[in-house]
Amino acid sequence: MELAIDRREADSLTVVEVSGELDVYTAPRLGAALADSVAKGHKDLVVDLTKVTFMDSTALGVLVSSRQMVVEGDGRLRLVLSNPHVGKIMRITGFQDVFEIYSTLGDAVSPSDPAA
Repeated sequence: MELAIDRREADSLTVVEVSGELDVYTAPRLGAALADSVAKGHKDLVVDLTKVTFMDSTALGVLVSSRQMVVEGDGRLRLVLSNPHVGKIMRITGFQDVFEIYSTLGDAVSPSDPAA
């Protein structure tokens, strides 16, 4: 399956929607998209992974390095997950404690978010 990445501005944040498979071949494209957003001055990023059907360790590495880049720039990186496979990977690796994870895009971008 091909990977699709779509970026858009929503209020004061950038939403990056990802669909398809994130693996050793496609994950670097996500990393480049996130790095490009940060380079353009976007500090508040929401990565919507609800349409991701598969994710491997390379994709996890991209997300971890992207989070570090965003945080070092005084930004915030949130993930939206609904696929049980992707959620299981986050739990097994302990990354559910590293990332801000939401089950819907609406929850991730909500102005009532207590972490905002």
